[in-house]
Amino acid sequence: MTRLFARLSCLFAAALASGLAVAGPAVEAVAEKQPLNIHAIGMFFVFVLMTLGITYWAANRTKSAADFYTAGGGITGFQNGLAIAGDYMSAATLLGLTAMVYTQGFDGYVYMTAFFVGWPLILFLMAERLRNLGRFTFADITSYRLDQGKVRTMAAVSSLIVVCFYLIAQMVGAGQLIKLLFGLDYTTAVLVVGALMMVYVTVGGMIATTWVQIIKACMLLAGGTLVMLLAMNHFGFSYENLVNKAMEVHKNGTRLMFPGSLLADPVTAISMSLGLMFGTAGLPHILMRFFTVTDAKEARKSVLYASGFIAYFFNVIFLMGMTAIIIVGTDPQFFEGGSIGGKIVGGGNMIAMHLAKAVGGNLLLGFLAAVAFATILAVVSGLALAGASAISHDLYARVIMKGKASEASEIRISKFATLVLGVIGVTLSILFEKQNVAFMVGLAFGIAASANFPVLILSMYWKGLTTRGALLGGYIGLATAVALVVLSKSVWVAVLGNAAPLFPYDQPALFSMPVAFFFAWLGSVTDSSVRAKEEQERFADQYVRAQTGLGAASASNH
Repeated sequence: MTRLFARLSCLFAAALASGLAVAGPAVEAVAEKQPLNIHAIGMFFVFVLMTLGITYWAANRTKSAADFYTAGGGITGFQNGLAIAGDYMSAATLLGLTAMVYTQGFDGYVYMTAFFVGWPLILFLMAERLRNLGRFTFADITSYRLDQGKVRTMAAVSSLIVVCFYLIAQMVGAGQLIKLLFGLDYTTAVLVVGALMMVYVTVGGMIATTWVQIIKACMLLAGGTLVMLLAMNHFGFSYENLVNKAMEVHKNGTRLMFPGSLLADPVTAISMSLGLMFGTAGLPHILMRFFTVTDAKEARKSVLYASGFIAYFFNVIFLMGMTAIIIVGTDPQFFEGGSIGGKIVGGGNMIAMHLAKAVGGNLLLGFLAAVAFATILAVVSGLALAGASAISHDLYARVIMKGKASEASEIRISKFATLVLGVIGVTLSILFEKQNVAFMVGLAFGIAASANFPVLILSMYWKGLTTRGALLGGYIGLATAVALVVLSKSVWVAVLGNAAPLFPYDQPALFSMPVAFFFAWLGSVTDSSVRAKEEQERFADQYVRAQTGLGAASASNH
């Protein structure tokens, strides 16, 4: 336990060092309908037809529960690394972070690093043990030596809350972005995303979802790189030349390349950095990806490849934002009324799209727009599968049926759960169209960091954890995170209309995560029952499997 907290304290220091500046304002989405982009629509249909073909192919290869949930454990480390990168690099990465660099310069780059800090934690502390101990969901690990029914129920509840809020936020973003990029109505856009998501998951399962993620990641990396190279060509591929010209035309001048406003509120900055760091290690759709590889070695490779792809793409985004300062920021056609420095046509999130049009014309703009749509489809598919797995594998098969459910019935329940999640996601996305949904993303990461991560990491490393401790830590961490977000400005003032927030910060992780760890510890050390002693004695068996993989699920042969 002491060794674990020593490791976590080192990672905590890293989070403060690299994530301190993440309290900056998110780029505001202004979703005005744009003229129909024929190139974007055409490329979108090409992508949809291609992914539906993959789904049909995957359906013929999905013959068991292992195939449906984890692609039979037969994905390679390189493929899974691409799929994880696809899960992590959302449309907000392409559009929002490019716009942040355009408006705030170096601050935007510092903001990106906070998203990156969670990967060393997963690589060094979790990847190998996740693959050796888990089978379909991370609840397989938290309940390994504890009470299966109670702990799986707790894990499933927190997972579903994380998935639902994350899913709604993604689908609201999808509706706004498609309205922005394709000229479609918001409701139509949300219905299209929801319908395609349900098809990918119910028909093709994890095999289809994985390959959709891989294709989307390749498209995103290729599209971003092409735009960046064409833009850098305007500056002779000289970074020094680019920076000097950017400082000449930007309103911040020389301050463009120095840290600034993102450090204004250090408490929120630290809390958000902790949420992003430890929340990444508790997101169900990210954790689920580690069960798709053949063994622990490939799990470690997955993180290394994913880290490389994500780090590369963040650097591409930074250069796109910097070049846009000159190429987009000095061109009247990209401003309403042709007034340079005024409102951007289509809203602030259109910077990346305008840059693509400026350097590659309508064809490149259409491709990048289709990539943004593909990104949303891939992310919501992964989220839906993670939520469906929590319902079918954890609640139905293990809690309700006590492990006696057939694979066919389990898959059937999972497909039904996907349809239900899809309907809920679409309905709530339409209801939340006019609301500020930033709190949903914060809540998703805050709950993942406060409920999922503490119980997961303690179950892996601390012999003293008992069922009572896990339940206390998980449920109290969950309740604390939700309560603090509801009482914050994001909900208490912006949504509920009160005059002032009861909790002064928007991010809960700094306060709710220690609460979860404390009650997990307190509940365990005060548990002197016979069952608690048996659970602690079973840690030795768990440790051997975590280190060696003996008894872990093997890959399926296709």
